[in-house]
Amino acid sequence: MARKGPGKAHRQGLTVIELFKMFPDDATAEQWFEEQRWPDGRFCPDCGSTNTVAVKNRKPMPYRCRDCRGHFSVRKGTVMQSSKVGFQKWAIALYMMTTGLKGTSSMKVYRELGIRQGTAWFLMQRIREGFAEGSGKPFPGPVEVDETYFGGERRNMSKTKRKAMNKSRGPVGKTAVVGMKDRDSNEVRAEVVHRTDGATLQGFVREHTEPGAAVYTDDAAAYRGMPEFDHEAVNHTVSEYVRGQAHTNGIESFWAMLKRAHKGTFHKISPKHLDRYVNEFSGRHNVPDRDTVDQMAGLARGMVGKRLTYRELVSE
Repeated sequence: MARKGPGKAHRQGLTVIELFKMFPDDATAEQWFEEQRWPDGRFCPDCGSTNTVAVKNRKPMPYRCRDCRGHFSVRKGTVMQSSKVGFQKWAIALYMMTTGLKGTSSMKVYRELGIRQGTAWFLMQRIREGFAEGSGKPFPGPVEVDETYFGGERRNMSKTKRKAMNKSRGPVGKTAVVGMKDRDSNEVRAEVVHRTDGATLQGFVREHTEPGAAVYTDDAAAYRGMPEFDHEAVNHTVSEYVRGQAHTNGIESFWAMLKRAHKGTFHKISPKHLDRYVNEFSGRHNVPDRDTVDQMAGLARGMVGKRLTYRELVSE
C-alpha cells in the first residue's frame, strides 16, 4: 500500500499503481463490489433469499434466486443498475472521487476512463448518491452553524437581475446551503435549503443538535430564540469574528473548500444538483482518517439501495 502521508500516520493511502494491481480487469472489480455488498454471503436483491445459485453464460445477470426465480447481478438495486460502464471503470471512478479532495471534474474522468463526457457526468452524479447519509444521531456539541450561498457573480448577471439584487435585503438568484460542524468529532452536516428564515435554520439546528449543547452562530436574526441551547453569536457586522469559544471558523473553512471546488474544478453547479455536491464534500470530509481502500468500500456500500436514472436526473 502507499506510504502514510505527513500528519496522517494512521491513514493508509493507495497509489495509482496499486489501484491497477487491485483492479486489473472487470472480473476482479466485480468480485470486489460483490464483497462490499455481500460480506456475509450473496442474497437476492428482490426477495432477500440466500437460496441463490450462479448461472453459467448468463451475463450480465450471473445469479438466479431459487425462491423468486429472478436473475440478478451485483448492480441490481444500486446506482450501477442498467449501467453499461465496466466494473473496473466504476472502481477507478470511486478512487478518483474519494481522493479528489477539491473535487473531480467530469472532463477529467472522461479523459482518464475513455468514456463520453456525458457518461462520465452521469456516472459521477450516481456515485454522489453513495455519499448521502441519514441524519445520524444529534451532536452533543459544541457545534458551529452557518449558511452560505452559491450562484453567479453579480458582474455576470443581467441588468434586470442586478436591479433586483439591489432592491433585496438578501442574495438574489443564489441557492442557500446551511451547515453545521461538531467541534469534538469534526463531523459536518450540510444541506440545501429554500429559505434562510428562523423556522428553517432553527429547525436544522434542532434536528442535528442535542438540547443543552453549545451552539455558535453569527448574529443573523434567524438564529435568535433558541433557549434550549447554550447559544452564543459573534457579530460579523462590527467585524467581530472570535469571542472566547464563540466563532464559526470551522464551518466557514468547510465552505471555503467547497467554494474553491465550485470555482476551480466544476466552474458551475446547477442549483438542482447542488445537494449531491454538498453530500460529496460532507461525506468525504467526515472520513479523513480512514484508509483510501476503506473509504472506497464505504462509498460502494453507500451506493446500494439507491437508484438514479438519467431521466430522473435531467428532469428534476
